[in-house]
Amino acid sequence: MITYTDVCKTYPKEFGSYANLAMKNVSFSLNKGETVGLVGANGAGKSTCIHLLMDFIRPDSGTISILGQPVTNAILRKSIGYLPEIATFPANLTVLDMLRFAGASCGLSATEIKQRSESLLNELELWAVRKRPLRSYSKGMQQRASLVVALIGDPELLILDEPMSGLDPVGREKIIALINHLQQQGKTILFCSHVLEDVHRLADHLLVLHKGVKLFDGSVTQLCVKQQVDSLTSAFLALIEEQSYV
Repeated sequence: MITYTDVCKTYPKEFGSYANLAMKNVSFSLNKGETVGLVGANGAGKSTCIHLLMDFIRPDSGTISILGQPVTNAILRKSIGYLPEIATFPANLTVLDMLRFAGASCGLSATEIKQRSESLLNELELWAVRKRPLRSYSKGMQQRASLVVALIGDPELLILDEPMSGLDPVGREKIIALINHLQQQGKTILFCSHVLEDVHRLADHLLVLHKGVKLFDGSVTQLCVKQQVDSLTSAFLALIEEQSYV
């Protein structure tokens, strides 16, 4: 489903700063139906990894493909549902306005858009506020609305950047339940999160980045065994601490 091969990315030097090596020879693959948790400290390269997948930026070297096609192929957009870390909406639009636009972009009919919108908005408890301007939503409500927009086209691949951001415990559980439901449907999911507890609950596979370098690629259990600890949090911290001695 996703193949990264020896990908490198450096952000050029700007006034008052040095060039930033964001990704160095990173390779990994994500198979159809898998859920991969992408983790790392701030500055690890997680956002760069996602932005490269979405073709928002281009690698300096290496190749990236989705469904066997280069990410530059615009037709892939219909197969991808993307949730950005920070939800941003035009101030005066409602979530229904956004869903009509997103659904039409995915080639859905008006009837399909209406049916999927009602189902998804009810599932994430936004149906009652569907006609309110998005600017009036709380941060958590905007996050849930952004996820509904990502799901409207029933995509094969979901790329979720901090899907639990801004959510209270109840909201988190609703998103986790929704992701579990999507997993049962066989969706392929790559999600980035600082909440390692959520990664442990949801991910089949774990990808750890640190300062642009891949440190680990495998299951949560394999990392815990490797680090000789019982929890993902302890295993992650031990793995990162090892790098201070390298």
